[in-house]
Amino acid sequence: MVIDSRLKAIYDGRTEADLEQQRMVDQLVSSLGPEGADALLDGACTLIYMFMTWLRAACEEHDKDVIEYVVPTVVTTMRMMPKTFRPEVIPTMAGLLVAAGTGLSPNLWRAQYGYWTKDEMNPLEATAVLLADQVNRMSGDDHDFATRLITDALSVSDED
Repeated sequence: MVIDSRLKAIYDGRTEADLEQQRMVDQLVSSLGPEGADALLDGACTLIYMFMTWLRAACEEHDKDVIEYVVPTVVTTMRMMPKTFRPEVIPTMAGLLVAAGTGLSPNLWRAQYGYWTKDEMNPLEATAVLLADQVNRMSGDDHDFATRLITDALSVSDED
């Protein structure tokens, strides 16, 4: 839901964060406790994995490599957002994208480097938003495609 609302704000031309929405997200995160926060991190990594899996399949249909086609575009965008992506977190986010793009779980990839830091939380969320936007653009500028992709996957998993 957070990713979807961030995308809607971008598509509506709102560049300033909705303070009320941010307050609610912050309140939710603070109420989760350590296990809930870990689950939230796992969920963000799972979204990144799912988006990169879809992007990999879409790229392969056009004889393109997801690493070559998606990662540089997303990293370039990260570099244009210095308030969200401090230079030192960009290599981490790029590594996360490469891991997911090659079929490796982002959670397992990250585990070898230690626990996520507080400074990586906003970049992690923003990386998921950038990938969702990339999915939407590759689907023909359908602004809700990435959200439907995830909700459809959740619906299938609930049925199982």
